[in-house]
Amino acid sequence: MSSSAPQETGRQRLWSVDEHLADVLAAIRPLEPIELQLLDAQGCVLVEDVTVPVALPPFDNSSMDGYAVRVADVQGASEEFPAVLTVIGDVAAGSGELPTVGPGQSARIMTGAPLPPGAEAVVPVEWTDGGTGGGAASGMTPASAAPEGAAGEVRVHRAAEARAHVRARGSDVQAGDLALAAGTVLGPPQIALLAAIGRGTVRVRPRPRVVVMSTGSELVQPGEPLAAGTIYDSNSFALAAAARDAGAIAYRVGAVSDDADTLRATIEDQLIRADLLVTTGGVSVGAYDVVKEALTSVGGSGGSGGSGGSGEEDVQGGGVDFRKLAMQPGKPQGFGSIGPDHTPLLALPGNPVSSYVSFELFVRPAIRALMGLPDVSRPSVRAELKADKALGSPAGRRQFLRGKYDAGSGTVSPVGGSGSHLIAALAHADSLMVVPEDVTSVEPGAELEVILLG
Repeated sequence: MSSSAPQETGRQRLWSVDEHLADVLAAIRPLEPIELQLLDAQGCVLVEDVTVPVALPPFDNSSMDGYAVRVADVQGASEEFPAVLTVIGDVAAGSGELPTVGPGQSARIMTGAPLPPGAEAVVPVEWTDGGTGGGAASGMTPASAAPEGAAGEVRVHRAAEARAHVRARGSDVQAGDLALAAGTVLGPPQIALLAAIGRGTVRVRPRPRVVVMSTGSELVQPGEPLAAGTIYDSNSFALAAAARDAGAIAYRVGAVSDDADTLRATIEDQLIRADLLVTTGGVSVGAYDVVKEALTSVGGSGGSGGSGGSGEEDVQGGGVDFRKLAMQPGKPQGFGSIGPDHTPLLALPGNPVSSYVSFELFVRPAIRALMGLPDVSRPSVRAELKADKALGSPAGRRQFLRGKYDAGSGTVSPVGGSGSHLIAALAHADSLMVVPEDVTSVEPGAELEVILLG
């Protein structure tokens, strides 16, 4: 994205989007690594290379239910002239002592069981009579139901090449191989691999704990009746869900009324379980915008400490700077750190679309930075605008419009209008169309940067 130079609006500096994001990221430090049990490490970022201690699989084993045989004994076998072999026993998964397969012999073998000494291949049970003396078998007879199946004879109707249906030792990974590199996010397949190579714990950066709270006396919790002049609180639900989607553990606090003392007490109570605090609402210039008022008395770091610093032209709020950005929606923003542990706090505007766009641009990167990930922002692509008319954009503002991206055609279409309260349109969008600060009109067919939200 292009960067716009800082502007002045009276005594207050107008920050660019890039400058504000840089300020946020400069103040964020990745969380300290900890050792976690495998399931507790899901979603966390690995901080060390993990090598394979033993080959996987650790022994030659069967990929089928069938019979372990010598190749020479089944050469030329057919349904008309089957190879008749003596069955010397069963080999089940987890078997310790194994029978040795000699000339003219075979052993019943189950999927995953080790290949017994002397055997060179496995013939599936469907290629045999299953030891019944009849036609082709459709499956193994349970050992408990037919113990005689572990002895007697089996007729093999097809030949087998050497190593047929045998999974070789180390065919997945060899001892000493790199299993997972530092920086890997641990999902279910990675957890499975760690378990398969015998790792019970792993060293990771924990998932950040993000506390989300909305402010406003007009907010009512979903499921409760609406009184005159009230609306349902959607922001805290949207941002808590977005924090989880970004990889965090999210704690949603019910809406806090427009009372500075109540908000201050709530914030201080939440610090004990927060690696990052996110508020929404109360950051503009209204008489009831209490986030600024409340944060003037919450102990802080004395500024964000980021690359942008905090000049005297910014509205101060203890350890939080309140600033205006050259963007639409989301012009009013707050950022800093509060409390004895200098917990980062991002104060977002209260309009639903403004808060969500602000989350994607600033909070999500902060969460990913806490996790220690190098790529903190959503991916973006270039796409052709597909619209009935030109899109307008205010001069000097980077505008983020909701869009629907079509990867097949490389086009993006606007969804809804530009109003920051249009949450229904947001629910149907999968991307944000970016209109640079120096562009006031985008004609159909023009190319735009598109931030992919899915």
